[in-house]
Amino acid sequence: MKKILLGAVLYIITAPFCLAQVHWKNVDSLFGSLPSSVHVYTTNDKIEGKPNIAYYLIADLKDRKLNFTTDTTYKRRFTPQQFYEKNQQPLLVVNGTFFDFATNRNLNAVIKDGKLVSYNVHTTALKGKDTLMYMHTFRSAIGISKKRKADVAWLYTDSTKKKALASQDNWNPRKDSLAFIPYEWVSSFKVPRNKRFHKEHHLFFEKIFRKWKMQTAIGGGPVLIQKEEIQITNNEERMFMDKAINDKHPRTAMGYTADGKLIILVVQGRMPGIAEGASLTQLAKLLLDLGCVEALNLDGGGSSCMLVNGKETIKPSDKEGQRPVPGVFMIQAKNK
Repeated sequence: MKKILLGAVLYIITAPFCLAQVHWKNVDSLFGSLPSSVHVYTTNDKIEGKPNIAYYLIADLKDRKLNFTTDTTYKRRFTPQQFYEKNQQPLLVVNGTFFDFATNRNLNAVIKDGKLVSYNVHTTALKGKDTLMYMHTFRSAIGISKKRKADVAWLYTDSTKKKALASQDNWNPRKDSLAFIPYEWVSSFKVPRNKRFHKEHHLFFEKIFRKWKMQTAIGGGPVLIQKEEIQITNNEERMFMDKAINDKHPRTAMGYTADGKLIILVVQGRMPGIAEGASLTQLAKLLLDLGCVEALNLDGGGSSCMLVNGKETIKPSDKEGQRPVPGVFMIQAKNK
């Protein structure tokens, strides 16, 4: 009986991560002229028996003819097509940050040309019995350095500072009566680390948040993959309530491989019988199968849209077509 129960527990724990691997087809020819270091793939293999349509673009970060960048708006939103026209028709445009519909404000960090141009929202006022209390979170972003190295990290941003602070470890939300998190507190935060020195144990204190020296970055969340394993940090980042990570929706996500390839993945959804979308667990599994060592979720739903040479990959789920968004990630081909 104990063995049966143990087997059932193991199945419950591992089943979400044991999805059948989908097969991808190269569709470069559908998107005009592409650099030799860039490829586009699609699949319509079912996910857990449900209809699915997905695309991903893979690009070599080491290719100096590719420029990885971002663009944002201020107090307004553009469709990906409008961003495409505004930026002299880049090779790729994909939606990125979450945003506030009422104010059109980005809710995540964006870095362009080495400068912070949008900032994380770190503090949420609580209600009910916790009135006058606040919840503080550190949400994630994917960045690319001048040396063309990618990184996924959890950020602290301050509009008065030029650089974001980044942690390579996720942190549980902090609850207190402070209406904001002071920069000085985050920048000086240390934890003890035990290290051997001259054959004796000494207690060292190590800074957790360090300046994130990225040339380009776009934020979202939660993180989906860390250290080549599926580790979804929704509880830490407080992105979706309760069991919403299991809901199927259109998705946008980004990650990178150990050999320096950037992967941008979009999943079509909210179209019963055609493409039903993916849960965050399913999304993470797709990225893991593509070789990502780190990856994160970006804004999805009606915002999900990826253009390659100005042509749509997935069909946006909003009946109006492409949803206007305040921030996008782009790849520009320098020989265009």
